[in-house]
Amino acid sequence: MKISIGNDHAGTKYKESIIKLLEEEGHTIINNGTNGEESVDYPDHIHPVAKQVSQKEASIGIIICGSGNGANMTANKHEKIRSALCWNNEIARLSRTHNNANVLSIPSRFISLEEALEIVKTFINTEFEAGRHLTRINKIPKK
Repeated sequence: MKISIGNDHAGTKYKESIIKLLEEEGHTIINNGTNGEESVDYPDHIHPVAKQVSQKEASIGIIICGSGNGANMTANKHEKIRSALCWNNEIARLSRTHNNANVLSIPSRFISLEEALEIVKTFINTEFEAGRHLTRINKIPKK
């Protein structure tokens, strides 16, 4: 699977570990994030992820910032993006099975690295259930 990843300064350490995990599992990574801890503006690193996922240049996206909120809001401005802010495995699972989320937003300042890695595994390995959930997704306004 090709996965696009983006982060601001608060997510650099998490991104590095997530990339290592994903590459060990055989995934291809597109790194749009900063590689340092010097303050940057998260939209500069999140818009490319959302664009790549919406244009099907990547299967899914993973975005990381301190609270996860700014990154999530930025990604959801893009057509065809359903970004989900996930802070535990159950939310990650439901975001995929019920909402067919295609971008995972991680709040690096509110969960441990171990939790983040488990959430990533859950997100990428969970399939959409469709059925009644597809009807609901189709009612989400499009641009």
